[in-house]
Amino acid sequence: MKLEDVRRNAFAMPLTSPAFPPGPYRFMRREFLVITYRTDMDALRAVVPEPLEVVEPLVKYEFIRMPDSTGFGDYTESGQVIPVQLRTAKGVEKGSFVHAMFLNDHPPIAGGRELWGFPKKLATPVLDYETDVVVGTLDYGKVRVAKATMGFKHKTLAPEPILAAAAQPNFLLKIIPHVDGTPRICELVRYYMTDIQLHGAWSGPASLELHPHALAPVAELPVLKVESALHYIADMTLALGTVEHDYLR
Repeated sequence: MKLEDVRRNAFAMPLTSPAFPPGPYRFMRREFLVITYRTDMDALRAVVPEPLEVVEPLVKYEFIRMPDSTGFGDYTESGQVIPVQLRTAKGVEKGSFVHAMFLNDHPPIAGGRELWGFPKKLATPVLDYETDVVVGTLDYGKVRVAKATMGFKHKTLAPEPILAAAAQPNFLLKIIPHVDGTPRICELVRYYMTDIQLHGAWSGPASLELHPHALAPVAELPVLKVESALHYIADMTLALGTVEHDYLR
């Protein structure tokens, strides 16, 4: 293989059989169970990197079912997203920092980490129904890490607040090491979900349990009080990102 062939075909690893295809990445009937809960403010500040700022002691614990995603297949995801703000030349922007993600499919793990910097790890999340309850569980190996429950479609929600929140910027801390183990890339990345089509959104009574685990430490942001629950289904596109801040420069 010639030098120019390597440069021309270098998109993802392995070179001759990439783990994921080029984007864009479209998700059809993506289903969310989101439990917003109150936690310890000091614990939040310890995990959210500057220049992002934490304004409220809130965490969104998510279970996401993705039955039809371009190039990534059929999989489920679970993790924590933290509401933040960022001061820019245009003013203060509200958004979300993705703190932890666990999923059961290799291509989006590889693509998420390498392209955007999603903090993805391999585990076994499930989003399902038990008669009149929406249930989300996360197991790391054989160990239960998280469990969420919500009453099924107790209250239908207006689409406008859901769409407005989904259109806000999201932030990631992308870290890729050099061959000597030092950081070669260390960036705050911004990305958006686009072309969102909402099929329905509901709220209801909810509960959330987080259990301590050495390698899936979601319980280090403890549940002090469940504030709200949201269940919705939407089509959307995961857009490629931009670098908001380079920590090595």
